[in-house]
Amino acid sequence: MATPLLAVVSNFAFVHPLILLGLLLLPVLALLRGKIGGMPGILFSSTQLVVAVGKKRRSRAGAVLSSLVYAAMACLIVALARPQLGRTLEHVTASGVDIMLVLDVSGSMIAEDYVMGDKRVNRIDTVKRVTQQFIEARPNDRIGIIAFAGRPYLVSPLTLDHDWLIQNLDRVQIGMVEDSTAIGSALASAANRLKDRDSKTKIIVLLTDGANNAGKVLPFTAAEAAHALGIKIYTIGAGSDGPVPVPLKDQFGRTVYQNMVFDFDEKLLEQIAKIADGKCFRAADTRSMDNTFKEIDRLEKTKVEVEKTADYRDFFPIFLLAAALLLATEAILSQTLWRRLP
Repeated sequence: MATPLLAVVSNFAFVHPLILLGLLLLPVLALLRGKIGGMPGILFSSTQLVVAVGKKRRSRAGAVLSSLVYAAMACLIVALARPQLGRTLEHVTASGVDIMLVLDVSGSMIAEDYVMGDKRVNRIDTVKRVTQQFIEARPNDRIGIIAFAGRPYLVSPLTLDHDWLIQNLDRVQIGMVEDSTAIGSALASAANRLKDRDSKTKIIVLLTDGANNAGKVLPFTAAEAAHALGIKIYTIGAGSDGPVPVPLKDQFGRTVYQNMVFDFDEKLLEQIAKIADGKCFRAADTRSMDNTFKEIDRLEKTKVEVEKTADYRDFFPIFLLAAALLLATEAILSQTLWRRLP
């Protein structure tokens, strides 16, 4: 499966940016011109006669004419620096991976044997958090989700709309179907979603904390079928061994905790992964759960090819035209409306 994308990146730049330093000279030039002035047109025997005139500010007309000249010079400097508006077209072709996430939502996933910060959290919330991070890290892949307990149900078909996918993931809860653990049926359902896809890489990520005790399809049969379809299966065993704290309600509606032991068939997960050319992981704590999804992400990298084409538009003619118009305006005004004495 190749996912074509087109990205357009625009940026404004100068071909010769150092020329813009010439703009710093304009205030200096204006200051020197104001101090030195031009050649006198009339000679006086004593400068006392024009002292009062010298103290007055330059006339408004003279200030406007000078401003036009300096603005024209600024435009010329900017034109010499060659301003350009660049538009880079990025043609991205992603050889993505089709992934079905198969998540156990049986009653045992309520056990609170994971820790985030200093707070104890249950298995299902931990799985949903790391699953969301996994989805966000793979923007070019089609990802779907199947949840299962006593039977599988579709949370989301394969999609590139990962925002919508995560919204559906948030709604996954324990107790949405009858309790039990139908691993084989869940794998068969996921494989059925992937079988007609033309992608080069198709994988199933199975996460469970139990042993297969329900469903009409045996896990080994489902794994062999997936292997025949060219689908790899990664299996993740969630939760710690031994007694784990499980929240329960007492007769007064208060939450109490009771240590319970759940059946977990790690050898089954190892065999499923072996049959379907995958890998088996054990995520007994929060860190190992994070590392497991990161490892799967690393093993199944998406190939992305980027072809860039650049298109630039020069703006120096506009600044040259602006400079010419400013100089022409100054020349016309100085010879007509604001004509000066020689």
